[in-house]
Amino acid sequence: MIRAVIFDMDGTILNTLEDLTDSINVALNKFGMPLRGIDEVRSFVGNGIHKTIERAVPEGTEEEVIEEVYGFFNPYYRKHCEIKTRPYDGIVDLLHELRAQGYKTAVISNKENGAVIKLVDTVFTDCFDYCLGDTPGIKLKPERDMVDITLDNLGVSVNEAVYVGDSDVDILTARNSDMKCISVTWGFRSRDFLIESGADILADKPADIPELIKSSI
Repeated sequence: MIRAVIFDMDGTILNTLEDLTDSINVALNKFGMPLRGIDEVRSFVGNGIHKTIERAVPEGTEEEVIEEVYGFFNPYYRKHCEIKTRPYDGIVDLLHELRAQGYKTAVISNKENGAVIKLVDTVFTDCFDYCLGDTPGIKLKPERDMVDITLDNLGVSVNEAVYVGDSDVDILTARNSDMKCISVTWGFRSRDFLIESGADILADKPADIPELIKSSI
């Protein structure tokens, strides 16, 4: 029996691309580097902010410079992460419905933990029982560490939870955690890409998810 639903953040419950792109470009501009377009940033995200910055800077950039760009980006983005960021249509209603049906809800993200907490507190008031972002000492997705910590905090077993995400990283995270994964098609990756990456349960709109939990898991 499913008792909890764990959500990815970027591309799953929130469209964060514009704020991410703007903040990355402020950081790149500060260090005299070429700016990036929103579709480029879309392809960079998924494996944590450090990896995103590595992909955004010019090829061959020295490691110490990458660290400087990363060090500038994190506090800047934390202050500017909710300017253009919005929940996808139907997400807030979905979360309220799931909680009304008795499910526990959580969000885990490879985004820096301070930004995750800020966005959950300001955009999703009373929608989640637990949230976790990139934290020193905890391995990022697709490793299962963040999932295990979240399950422990929710007080449920892996067999009592389902994972919802929009990327190949999320599919691997669920697989590594021995969980079923619902892959959403409205996020940062296309339906075809998700299928090629091994997705076997697809949601085309948030309202699909409660029935998928009941009928497909």
